[in-house]
Amino acid sequence: QVQLVESGGGLVQAGGSLRLSCAASGRTFSSLLMGWFRQAPGKERELVAAIALGGNTYYADSMLGRFTISRDNDKNTVYLQINSLKPEDTAVYYCAAHETPFIFITAQMYAYWGQGTQVTVSS
Repeated sequence: QVQLVESGGGLVQAGGSLRLSCAASGRTFSSLLMGWFRQAPGKERELVAAIALGGNTYYADSMLGRFTISRDNDKNTVYLQINSLKPEDTAVYYCAAHETPFIFITAQMYAYWGQGTQVTVSS
């Protein structure tokens, strides 16, 4: 089992920045693919970005440019930096993990999920 705990969400004005964190426990962190997803009200959960064991990253096309995923294997933590926030970024952001050397881009492929952290962007 892998436990994931997100933090760093909140209310921010448009144009601001946030850094989300996700602390993992229960498995060797360096063996985990880590992903960030988001789900806005009335919409499906969508991939923001994923980062593989060795640090290779994948971003959904619509997330390129303002989102940066990174990981610190010593701290068992994955981060999502979001810059130039827009009201349409308002969503619950979820951290996900799977024990694999590959990058998965669909939510169904991830075995472990955090509880989510709310990001609200005001205009």
